[in-house]
Amino acid sequence: MLKKLILLIFLSVSLGVLGARSGLSFHQATAISIFSASVLGTLFFWNFRLTFAFFGTSILLVTKTIDLENLVQFASLEVILFLVGMKDSGFFAWLVSLILRMRKLTADKFIVLIIMISAILTCAVDEVTAIIFIVAAVFEICDYFEVDPTPFLIISVLATNIGSSGTVLGNPIGILIATKSGLTFEDFITRAFPLMLICMLVLIAIVRRWYRPTIRQLQERMDEFGANDLLIKLISVPPEKELKVSLAIFGVTLFFISLHHRMELFFGLKPNTILLIIPLLSSGCVMAWKWRKAREFIEKDVEWWTLLFFLLLFAQAGTLKYTGATDVMARSLANFAGNSLNALIGIVLWIATIGSSLLDNVVLVAAFIPVIQGFGAMDINLQPLWWALLFGGCFGGNITVIGSTANIVALGILEKERNIHIAFLRWFWIGLTVGAVSACIVWLALIFLPFYR
Repeated sequence: MLKKLILLIFLSVSLGVLGARSGLSFHQATAISIFSASVLGTLFFWNFRLTFAFFGTSILLVTKTIDLENLVQFASLEVILFLVGMKDSGFFAWLVSLILRMRKLTADKFIVLIIMISAILTCAVDEVTAIIFIVAAVFEICDYFEVDPTPFLIISVLATNIGSSGTVLGNPIGILIATKSGLTFEDFITRAFPLMLICMLVLIAIVRRWYRPTIRQLQERMDEFGANDLLIKLISVPPEKELKVSLAIFGVTLFFISLHHRMELFFGLKPNTILLIIPLLSSGCVMAWKWRKAREFIEKDVEWWTLLFFLLLFAQAGTLKYTGATDVMARSLANFAGNSLNALIGIVLWIATIGSSLLDNVVLVAAFIPVIQGFGAMDINLQPLWWALLFGGCFGGNITVIGSTANIVALGILEKERNIHIAFLRWFWIGLTVGAVSACIVWLALIFLPFYR
């Protein structure tokens, strides 16, 4: 641990010194050094990431690299409130049970089902909640047929990460990009969702070939055991009144979120105001309905540790913009790309894809958003760059076991419930194949389809 700490300090200080010698001001170099320390702290000391965020933010304030007013402004409190508001309402278990009613279930159909269910659930709210329910369903089915759940869990996570790009709700980076870029729920549905579906079809083709022996084994087990008893076991209990109320609240929430842009125009509100209000109103209704558990909902169900880390990380990333450091980075990238939009699209996409495979994608996106905003001062069309950042951040999470929160959650459940550990390379080769192919599809679409300009 001491060696990692020394390396972290050396790298973060070196980046600051290098920036200062390259012509950056003291505050710009300090902002880069502190943000680098927080990112490296996340990579080297995951359990202490909030500690580094606290220390780093304190140093930024003490050195007057940023003032308190701007720190609060860049903390993106609206994103934090959105993540607090969007909680599970019972929709997921109901949807899994509903779709699994399919009769004459085969191994091939099962692969398609878990991929599409993973994508739909993720689009509905977020990747972490979705993967928890999908893993539970995969365990049920694999236990029944006495097959190894690991390949099917990997497939589910790959689909979840791809599906998280389909709507503004699928991944925290979606709402983060939406609030900073002005993109709406409708923009995601008309542009991101169709491209996500194409990548999902490609995923189905890849995994059916990659896991052909595993699928054949599952089919043999299905022929031997039969699937009907399992389906009856999973869905025989009818929905209770409480579930129906939960589904109604969730349905109304999604309805108003989908119309948020038109409502904001009608009422003359700033972009994404309704998008952020609706989850809070929904959560308020749930807490009023279940008032005896309302305090427990806030204290236990909300992941304050992670949200506080995001809040301070957003503030540190905003400091890069406040000091002008990101404008320098933007000009450097633009000069490197020869001011070519197509070249910049590729640079942003692959930096986001590769970076998200090494770091949590929220960390990477939070760092890169101010850089993309810096391109705006150069009269560069930002629209395709935002999509490149979104897709790269989501798809890059498939490449390694630590690429996204969904990966870590799913593997944690697998180790806890089945005492199975997935080796890095077992994940890496299929993850790299899916991640690279998906990113290439997006790259071609963003360059050749004027729809994304």
